[in-house]
Amino acid sequence: MSILVLGAKITMLQWGAVTGASLAAALFDLRSRRIPNVLTLPFLALGYAQAAWFGGLAGLFEAIAASVLLAMPYVLLFVLGQGGAGDAKFMGSLGAWLGLAQGFVVLCCVAAAGCLLAVFKAIASGRFGAVVRNVSVWTYSFMVALISGPKGYCLVKDTPEEIVEGRSSATVPYGVAIFAGVCVGAIGVWLW
Repeated sequence: MSILVLGAKITMLQWGAVTGASLAAALFDLRSRRIPNVLTLPFLALGYAQAAWFGGLAGLFEAIAASVLLAMPYVLLFVLGQGGAGDAKFMGSLGAWLGLAQGFVVLCCVAAAGCLLAVFKAIASGRFGAVVRNVSVWTYSFMVALISGPKGYCLVKDTPEEIVEGRSSATVPYGVAIFAGVCVGAIGVWLW
């Protein structure tokens, strides 16, 4: 068996596992609004195992780096109270399976899918204008804090009312965005 054929089979195994696990995560998230550790942690361990099996120590280190890359934006969202820990852990497990290059593609696709899903949800719930105003205030506050330091952040003290009221109705099950991003990423990688 040639290296090329073996590489294609490994890639099919990786994408098959990632697509199946992300579908399961989306279904869990739709039903219970969480992605459980019973799915995420074994999937992460298996991702590291397959990376080490097929890529040796270098493959394992790449899988760890990809886990950090894919999880980091979602860890930051979790710390800021804007995302779930399950989303962050699951994105890390996807990195373990996909590595840096394919993982970065999926990270971009998942982020785009999440943005689109949030926009559709805001439009469907009639809150698009409020969401745009809130994002504008947060962006302004963030930019002021970056430019002038923590003292400048005090220019916007209060959270806009639209953010506080109805917050749970404005959230989206991010597992769906992860699944959509994985599917688009898989198509992009295979066509590329």
